[in-house]
Amino acid sequence: MSASKIFRFCLTMLLLAAALWMGHAAWNHYMESAWTRDGRIKADVVTISADVAGTVTEVLVRDNQLVHKGDVLFVVDQARYANALAQASAMLASQQVETGRRAQEAKRRTALDNAIVSAESKETAVAAADTASAQYQAVLSARHLAQLNLERTEVRAPVTGYVTNLNVHAGDFAAVGAAKLALIDSASFYVVGYFEETKLPLLKVNDKVAVRMMSGEAQLQGHIESIARGITDRDASLGRELLADVNPTFNWVRLAQRVPVRIHIDDKPKNLELVAGTTCTVVIHG
Repeated sequence: MSASKIFRFCLTMLLLAAALWMGHAAWNHYMESAWTRDGRIKADVVTISADVAGTVTEVLVRDNQLVHKGDVLFVVDQARYANALAQASAMLASQQVETGRRAQEAKRRTALDNAIVSAESKETAVAAADTASAQYQAVLSARHLAQLNLERTEVRAPVTGYVTNLNVHAGDFAAVGAAKLALIDSASFYVVGYFEETKLPLLKVNDKVAVRMMSGEAQLQGHIESIARGITDRDASLGRELLADVNPTFNWVRLAQRVPVRIHIDDKPKNLELVAGTTCTVVIHG
């Protein structure tokens, strides 16, 4: 066999070995390694609504503004609730006078001799004093409620975060419980990686994680905080008789389900601003 044939044979074997090695490496990288491109930045979102109904008189924030816990976001019809508090205070003062009068009357009648005031009259006076005292407590509670409603006319931020989807303007009517804006908690950002079920055996709680943002080369460092213990089965539902309604068809090609894995962020670049909902690549270093 000539030297050229031996060289061509060796070169062919070398290329074949290189192709097999590259194929094996690609298979391990894409099928056996614990990583996914299907990652999302998440954060706790607090929906803000008014606790009292009325016309919005003032909006003190802008969309996407950073606010701190306790800052006033918007104000709802303070004049109306201030007037309600004044009325409740007046009723409380009136009932306080009535309670004092009834108590003095009961005390005076109780001190008199039975020859002057009958026992029934004494009992009636004591009962009237007790009733007045109970009414005073009810009016006092009503005043506390009026005071609370006046304080709640100032809708404040429950957490430090970013105003998002601002949907309230001066002149709008704020109904109780109707969401007017969302507040993204700035201290609650985390990552969720959606891993195929075939890769779950490679994942362990507290494994180190590298997160690369799709927007650039910036990387976050974290660890696996928890792994979801359930996802929805789209092929199973309940029929009218509350029996299992099983899909009679079966696809020969079965795709692996994706399971959410929550990742705690341990470190991030100082100049990186996280945005909830953005995409990232998650790599587990187990």
